[in-house]
Amino acid sequence: MHTDALSLPDGAQLDADLCIVGAGAAGIAVAMEFIGTPTRVLLLEGGGFDREEALQALYRGEVVGRPYYPLDATRLHYFGGTTGHWGGFCAPLDPIDFTTRAWVPHSGWPITRAQLDPFYARAHPVLDLGPFDYRRTYWEEQDPRCTPLPLDRTVLEEKVWQFSAPTRFGSKFRRALVDAPNVHVYTHANVVQVIANESVRAIDAVQVRHFDGRTMLVRATQFVLACSTMQNVRLLLASNERATAGLGNAHDQVGRYFAEHLEMPAGTAVLTRPQSMQLYAYDFGITKARAELRLTDAQQQSHGVLNATVALDPAPETGNALSTFEAESPEEVELYRRATKDSLTADMKGTAQRYDAAQVRARPFFTLTTRQEQAPNPDSRITLSSERDALGVPRVRFNWQLTPLDKHSMRTLYTRVGREFGRLGLGRVQLREWLLSDDLTWPPLVSGGWHDTGATRMHDDPKQGVVDADCRVHGLANLYLAGAGVFPTAGSANPTLTLVALALRLADRLKG
Repeated sequence: MHTDALSLPDGAQLDADLCIVGAGAAGIAVAMEFIGTPTRVLLLEGGGFDREEALQALYRGEVVGRPYYPLDATRLHYFGGTTGHWGGFCAPLDPIDFTTRAWVPHSGWPITRAQLDPFYARAHPVLDLGPFDYRRTYWEEQDPRCTPLPLDRTVLEEKVWQFSAPTRFGSKFRRALVDAPNVHVYTHANVVQVIANESVRAIDAVQVRHFDGRTMLVRATQFVLACSTMQNVRLLLASNERATAGLGNAHDQVGRYFAEHLEMPAGTAVLTRPQSMQLYAYDFGITKARAELRLTDAQQQSHGVLNATVALDPAPETGNALSTFEAESPEEVELYRRATKDSLTADMKGTAQRYDAAQVRARPFFTLTTRQEQAPNPDSRITLSSERDALGVPRVRFNWQLTPLDKHSMRTLYTRVGREFGRLGLGRVQLREWLLSDDLTWPPLVSGGWHDTGATRMHDDPKQGVVDADCRVHGLANLYLAGAGVFPTAGSANPTLTLVALALRLADRLKG
C-alpha cells in the first residue's frame, strides 16, 4: 500500500512490527525481504516519488573541514534515494579490508568477508549484475579481447568491477512495495525524532513532522534507520531528549570516522608495449566488467599502505584529466547533480570505443585514476550545526579530515606502479607534481567519490563503534542502522554492493 503522509491528520498514530526510515538502496533492500511475510512493515520516506526542492533543501549543511561537495548535492531525498545518481560501479570489499591491519589504526570489522559472501551473491540480482564472480580469469574467458597486462602478480594484481545498468531502486521496486499487502509505504514522512523509552534501552516510536507543523507518531517493535550516512548521524544526535549526547552516543562515537574514497586522477602512463586494453576499459552503460590494478596484500603490508586501485583510462586529447574540484566549482557540481535524474540514464549511455592493440599503439597515453580508501580518522566527523532546517532539526556540521597515511599510501601506490611498468618494459608513469612533494598535506583539488561511509561504524566494543556486528545500535535493544555508515573501513570498492549485502544480512537477522 501507499499513503502520502501529507493526507493524514495532525496527531495521527501508526503501528507496525517493523518501521524502516528511509527508502534508498538499504531501506528498500530490507523492505523487499519482508514482502509476503506475516511482518507488518512501515517504510517511511521523507520525500515523494520525485525530487522536490523544498525537501532536498533539508539536506543542506555546513562544511567546516576540507573542501567538499554541497551536502544537499551528495544525497537525493525521494523514493529510491541516491541510487538516482548512482553510476553502477560494483565490487565486493577485499578480504584484507575486514582484517585488523597493524599499519592502519582503527581498522578491522567484527565480521569477515567469508561471512558476507552469501549476501554479496544475493545482492547481485537486486542490482542487476552478472554472476558473483570477480576473478580476472573468468572475465577473460567471456571476452577473448580481455588480455591482461604481463605483470608480476606478487606485486600488482587486478581487481575486477562489475557494472549495474545502473539500477534505479525507485523505479525497479516501487510497484512491488506498493502492491505488497504487508508493506505500507508512506511518502512525505520526514522523521525528526527517534523517541527512546524512559530507561533509554529501547525505542518506543519515531516522530514525523510536516512543514506546516503537523506531526505523526509511528510505533513499532523494531526500527531500522536507513537514511544516508549523514542523516542517520543527524537523527541519532538530534534525538537527545532522554540521552543528552544523542542516541547510541554514550562514548562520543556517533559521527566520528567519516570516510570517503579519494577518487581522482593522480598520474599519467605511456605504454611502450601496446596491447589490447579491453580488460581495463569502461564505457558507461555498455561495459559489464573491467579490471583496475592494486598492490597485493603482501605489498600493502610491506609498505604500510591503505587499499587502493588504479584505473587506466584513455587520456584526454589535450591536457590532463582533472579532479572534480579542478574541473568544476561546488555550484556547478550542485547544478549537475540536480539535473541528473533517472530519465537521463539512456541519454548518458556511452558508445563502445576501440581498445585493441592498434588503437593503443596510435594513442598509448592513459590517465591513472585512483580509488583509495581513507584511513579511519576519529577527527573526520559529523556533528550538529546551530542552524536548523525548516522542520526544526539541527543541520549537519561536516568536518572532513585526512591523515598523512592517506597521502603516503597514494604516493607509494603510484611509485610502485611506475617502477613495475618500467622494470617490466610496459611503459612509463608520471606522477602529478602535488603527489611528488614530500609534504604529506593535501592540496585543495583533492576530491572524493560521493561515497559517504563510516560515522556510525560497526565494532564489538561500544567505546569504539556505534553498532554491533548485527548493525544494532549499542545499548538499544530494537534500533538498527542500515547503509554505508556502518562500514569500519571503506576499502577501495564503491559502497553500493556492500551496503545492499549488509541490508540483506540485517533483514535475515530481523526475521530471526
